[in-house]
Amino acid sequence: MQSLPTLYPLLFEPNLHEAVWGGHYLTNWKQLPHTETPIGESWEVSGIPNCSSIVANGPLAGKTLNEVIATYKGQVLGEAVYKHYDGQMPLLIKFIDAQDNLSIQVHPDDEMAKAVHGKMGKNEMWYVIKTEPGACIYSGFAQEITPYELRQRIADGSLTDVIARHEAQPGDVFYIPAGRIHAIGKGILLAEVQQSSDLTYRIFDYNRLGMDGEPRELHVDLAQQALNYKVDSQYRTRYEEKNNSANLVIDSKFFNVRVVNFDAPIHRNLIKYDSFFITMAIKGDSYIRLRSTDEQFLLREGHTCLLPAAVADCDIIPTKSGVSNKILDAFINNEYNPIKTFFKQIVK
Repeated sequence: MQSLPTLYPLLFEPNLHEAVWGGHYLTNWKQLPHTETPIGESWEVSGIPNCSSIVANGPLAGKTLNEVIATYKGQVLGEAVYKHYDGQMPLLIKFIDAQDNLSIQVHPDDEMAKAVHGKMGKNEMWYVIKTEPGACIYSGFAQEITPYELRQRIADGSLTDVIARHEAQPGDVFYIPAGRIHAIGKGILLAEVQQSSDLTYRIFDYNRLGMDGEPRELHVDLAQQALNYKVDSQYRTRYEEKNNSANLVIDSKFFNVRVVNFDAPIHRNLIKYDSFFITMAIKGDSYIRLRSTDEQFLLREGHTCLLPAAVADCDIIPTKSGVSNKILDAFINNEYNPIKTFFKQIVK
């Protein structure tokens, strides 16, 4: 019987998605062939059925991420993650290029998504990478409204008047819990970390036509069920950003996100988290060097790798010494996460 290849940092083939509000920045940034159609999203790591990421490097090249997980199980996801999510990749990771305003939308929580669609809900976060002057994020209601007023404002085009508008700058972070009304404004490039779900309820789309020349479908009835009409005092996520260290940005039961700024090699022993690590190269090229084998893997700016849980002890090294690099990490923290506690309880 032939032995399985040893796991290593996985890079993936391009997984680009056209959008009426997209453009051509993503293909340029990622140094990919030009496309005539506007590209809105690059799905960097996906386990969505029929759209699973395809491995681009090493002995597993050509395999889908879902095939790799089915073979290696908890060695890829982490043992607790594999059990809790029934062998499914729990996160979907994207770069988004908004050359025009995205629709005003909302996502259902796990309970509603399971009841209505038999799927996972969607909590997500945005990390702003690049902005044009005047770019903004819509997140949360600025004033309380009723479902009846929501429909009125959709009809007369004034819905954005009651949504909190935030000027966007590189480095800004917005956590978008399920139920929060939101939209990305034009002139923004961002990284998105979300639950592995394709459920979006479009509320208002500026009476815009889709790629097929027809008005895009709205989902107002479902949106009304999903929306949280509460007004919060703060919608922007605040965090500290120190150099050459991992800065925690999001710590939730759905995922954890850290920003790492570094201009020198950093040792990252991540085994204790019992989780995969997804690393997005926001600024600069770097090498990921495995401590177990001393192998090095090049991670270029604008690209992403998945570090399997079983080999999550590595160094990350800038390709140019003294030059500031930035990466974004997404993972599930099982060092103290309720997932691990839950499984400890049921095996007693």
